Amino acid sequence: MKFNPTFNIDRIEIGRGGLFFILGPCVIESETFVLELAYRLKELTSEIQVPFIFKASFDKANRTSINSFRGPGIKEGLRILRRVKEELDIPVLSDIHETWQAELAGEVLSIIQIPAFLCRQTDLLLAAGKTGLPINVKKGQFVSPEDMFPVVDKIKSTGNSKIILTERGTFFGYRNLVVDFRNIPIMKRTGMPVVIDVTHSVQRPSASGGVSGGDPEFIPIIASSGVVSGADGVFMEVHPDPSNALSDGTNSLDLKKLKPLLIKLKSLYNIIS
Repeated sequence: MKFNPTFNIDRIEIGRGGLFFILGPCVIESETFVLELAYRLKELTSEIQVPFIFKASFDKANRTSINSFRGPGIKEGLRILRRVKEELDIPVLSDIHETWQAELAGEVLSIIQIPAFLCRQTDLLLAAGKTGLPINVKKGQFVSPEDMFPVVDKIKSTGNSKIILTERGTFFGYRNLVVDFRNIPIMKRTGMPVVIDVTHSVQRPSASGGVSGGDPEFIPIIASSGVVSGADGVFMEVHPDPSNALSDGTNSLDLKKLKPLLIKLKSLYNIIS
């Protein structure tokens, strides 16, 4: 099923403009780190000629351990993301966790993300929808693809139909996730574009002594299978040094492996288009 876009994310035409990518680190580790990584990602995606949205969280509010790094917080995080957006002229995405954050985020971001654990929180969805920005909702690890249909209805009730749904794996017992690729065409029945999150799909939640583990060697397989299954976009957390990342390094893609994977995914998308 081809999605016929009715909205843009800044200059990116979703659906008709080809496969798009949401790329960036799990969390804003520092201003310098984010600016340097965003610049490298812009250079790389420009060379390959694929649309790119920069992603970084200003607060990881659902970390397992109280001692885990959460990020700089909303005020400083949005200041940094505004700088990335304006200086590099690229769209930026971050996630919100509470209703009061929606209006502040809406003043800076190009697209607001709703975390998977919060995908059914009605007030949060409504607050995000009322900003008028595009909204990316991660499908909860605990819900079926059909359960995302009411999520779309909630956001559309605000008059906002600029919605993306993201598949990120489903709980399969304790501390394990699997991807059911049927979820992609099922969620596309909403008429909304669907993204495959290929790094959180290989996560092993809370499997490494209070922090998440992961199997990043499966990222290319999940990404390729998602594109072939009809995904309109690919969400991928990348880091220049995953072993020293301050969050989710165990399921992030090493930056040096990104270029060949993007080329492969673009080729696959062109074959099935």
